Amino acid sequence: MREYRRFYIDGAWIAPAAGRSFEVVNPATEAVVAAISLGDRTDVDRAVAAARRAFDGWSRTSREERIAVLGRVVDGCKRRLDDLAQAITEEMGAPLATVSRPMQAPSAIGHFKVAMDVLASFEFERTQGATRIVREPIGVVGMITPWNWPANQIACKVAPALAAGCTMVLKPSEMAPLSALVITEIMDAAGVPKGVFNLVNGDGPTVGAALAAHPGIDMISFTGSTRAGILVDKAAADTVKKVALELGGKSPNILLDDADFRKAVGHGVASMMLNTGQSCNAPSRMLVPSLRLAEVEQAALAALARVKVGDPLDPTTTMGPQASGAQWRRVQGLIETGIKEGARVLAGGPGRPDGLRRGFFTQPTIFSGVTNNMTVAREEIFGPVLCILPYTDEEEAIRIANDTPYGLSGYVSSGDLDHARAVARRIRAGNVHLNGQGLDTTAPFGGYKQSGLGREWGAFGVEEFLEVKAVMGYG
Repeated sequence: MREYRRFYIDGAWIAPAAGRSFEVVNPATEAVVAAISLGDRTDVDRAVAAARRAFDGWSRTSREERIAVLGRVVDGCKRRLDDLAQAITEEMGAPLATVSRPMQAPSAIGHFKVAMDVLASFEFERTQGATRIVREPIGVVGMITPWNWPANQIACKVAPALAAGCTMVLKPSEMAPLSALVITEIMDAAGVPKGVFNLVNGDGPTVGAALAAHPGIDMISFTGSTRAGILVDKAAADTVKKVALELGGKSPNILLDDADFRKAVGHGVASMMLNTGQSCNAPSRMLVPSLRLAEVEQAALAALARVKVGDPLDPTTTMGPQASGAQWRRVQGLIETGIKEGARVLAGGPGRPDGLRRGFFTQPTIFSGVTNNMTVAREEIFGPVLCILPYTDEEEAIRIANDTPYGLSGYVSSGDLDHARAVARRIRAGNVHLNGQGLDTTAPFGGYKQSGLGREWGAFGVEEFLEVKAVMGYG
């Protein structure tokens, strides 16, 4: 077992003020692989003080200086890509050859590159008559990130904050701290000035709450569950700081009657099972014409047969375990609830897959005949569970799609792109994918309703970390 007891504050690795021990568990083996220290309010105070001292200097650096720092971080991420991928696999179970190495780890590089490109041409100032409109860094940012796409979620906050000229204190998930430590080492090696980036490990009720409520924090950026996001928002309210939230989802995947069903169903199943269903934008509700339900079910079973669950270090594995025992138990409970409420198990079900007696593995599960009032259609399961919901006509499909407290993503498939575009405009979500189109890291990412506040990625991500000042009589 490896020990990582120190925090990164003011450009140095320092011992925590007290430090409770926390064990990091490999979810594929259930073995303890590392131990970290959980910080407290004193550690947060020290990190915030360092970030405040660094802010004046970093906020006044030139565009060119920040681009140079970001470029060195990109180079560091490339050199440490294998280390980053291995850490992700070890801490949260994503298959190394098919998810961690080709997707999760490179996503960090992508966000730092995008931040560089945005910064090169970003308009921080413009003149409007005799008034100068100035965008300035908001200040010290507290960042709380989750365990499901750990490197991606850290990078899509840190990169634009650096580009904007902010300083920061990061609290990664205590369930997945190893990739955060690799990124911190990369930041240190890249020569990020001391105090600009700080890392304090800890849990949500202690370090997360202290960051959200801290009077020295100007903005809190949180990614996680809607339940936890509400608590962060409340904790931040007393100090009237800016809050950015990227929360849960229950994304509809509408297959219109003119879609290529074999292709659309196959893509929908694969996307749902990616990362063991632990993605906030997963297409978890597949809406299909009721007259074609049997055809969809056959295509879904064929697609599911291509999903291989197993050892994340096996290069042929496409789906690993749930990230923790608590998550495994939650998903098992929701699968049982789906059965009790009358959803038909097309494949999978409760329990571990055959042959896997150890590890937090869940059977990839497909429910059919689901109605939108069932628990499995309402709650974010965050596991490899797909719900197929039949609809009678297009208007009902759109109504079902929008009948959710969430609004992060939506998916529409049609043989007619204009048809897909028209339906997409009626989906109440921050992102809509047409005919299997993937993510665009230069586009804004975020949700409507209880899926969050604000946007990340690209130029919109940089703008989140800026204040706007009007200087009248400028010239």
